[in-house]
Amino acid sequence: MVDRLAALLGHFAISAQTFQTGPLCGINTLDGSKPYGQLHLLRKGKAEVWHGNTKAHELEEPSLLFYPRPTPHSFVTDSEHGADFVCANILFEGGSANPLLNALPPCICIPLAQMPHSVALLSLLFAEAEANYCGRQTVLDRLFEVILVQLLRGLMESDNPQLGLLAGLAHTQLRRAIVAMHEKPQEDWSVERLAKIAGMSRSVFSNQFRDAVGDTPANYLQRWRIGLVQKWLKKGQPLRLIAEEAGYSSEAALSRAFKSQCGVSPMQWLKESQAGK
Repeated sequence: MVDRLAALLGHFAISAQTFQTGPLCGINTLDGSKPYGQLHLLRKGKAEVWHGNTKAHELEEPSLLFYPRPTPHSFVTDSEHGADFVCANILFEGGSANPLLNALPPCICIPLAQMPHSVALLSLLFAEAEANYCGRQTVLDRLFEVILVQLLRGLMESDNPQLGLLAGLAHTQLRRAIVAMHEKPQEDWSVERLAKIAGMSRSVFSNQFRDAVGDTPANYLQRWRIGLVQKWLKKGQPLRLIAEEAGYSSEAALSRAFKSQCGVSPMQWLKESQAGK
C-alpha cells in the first residue's frame, strides 16, 4: 500500500505545543484568537463543551476533542474537582494552503475507547504528563504529533470519510493518483497518466475523482502546486526555481496559474502576506 501521508507531511509539517496537563475546574475558555487549533485529551472526569451559547458536546468518558482550526470554545467542569485534561496547540504548516487542514471537519470528538491502536501511546502520554522528567515538554509535544497522525489514519479508514481529500485517500484506486501528485508535483500530469496509475479508464477516473474529492484532477493538482509555491515563496526561494519544482514550464506560466487561483501575482501575494504578519 502507498503511504498516503508521507508526502503531505513531508511538504507540510504538523507541530504540537502542549499547554495544559492536569485538572480544569469551573469554566475555562479558549477564544480562538491564535493561528492554531487545539487537541484536547480528557483523561478523567466529565466536561461540557460549549461553542458560544450552544452546548456542542458532553464528555462523560475519556475522550479526544480536536479543533483543526482556531475555534472559540469553552469547557464547563465541576468547580471543585474539575476534570483531568492534557491539551496541545496544533499548527498545520502552510495554513489554508495545507490540503490536510482543508480536508478536516471543524471539530472531531471521539471516545478514547474507540482508538484501540492508540492505547499504548496514550498511556505513555498520560504517564509523561504526570511525571517531571527532563525534556518533558518536548516528549509531550512529539507524542501529541503522533496521536494526530494516528487520528488521520483512522479518518482515512473510517466507513464514511467526508467529501474531499480524505475521501480520495480512502479510495483504493484514487489514492494512487493523489499520492503520485503529492510526491512529484513537478511531473507533467495528464488525466490519462493519472488514470493509468489509478488503474482506471480516463472517464471513470475523472468522474470518481470529482465525486470523492469534490474537484477535478486538474484543479486539485493546481491547488496542490500553488500551495507549495506559497510555502517556497515564504522561504525565499527564487521564482525561477520554484516554477521548475512546481511543474511549470516558465515563471510566466507559474504567474498565470498563481493569479488564476489567488487573484494576484506571486510577488504581490508574498508582499501582502509579509505585510499581514
